[in-house]
Amino acid sequence: MQSRLDRQLDAMTMRRRTVKHVFGTLKHWMETTHFQTRAHGHVAAEKSLHVLAYNLKRVIRILGFAKTMRAMKLAGP
Repeated sequence: MQSRLDRQLDAMTMRRRTVKHVFGTLKHWMETTHFQTRAHGHVAAEKSLHVLAYNLKRVIRILGFAKTMRAMKLAGP
């Protein structure tokens, strides 16, 4: 692992910028570092809802609301 990092000096910098940002944003939205629910299944469901909301917000920002709604109507039942 260390040898790969030595060959790619900016690898960790890029990882921090792309991955850590998502987790920081989710924690900020939750307004806490803890989940509101208990038990693994409930926490997984809560986490999934946060991730879904994050992804929808990103898609709307990238495509715009009208195109996102059109794509959802085409994909949905």
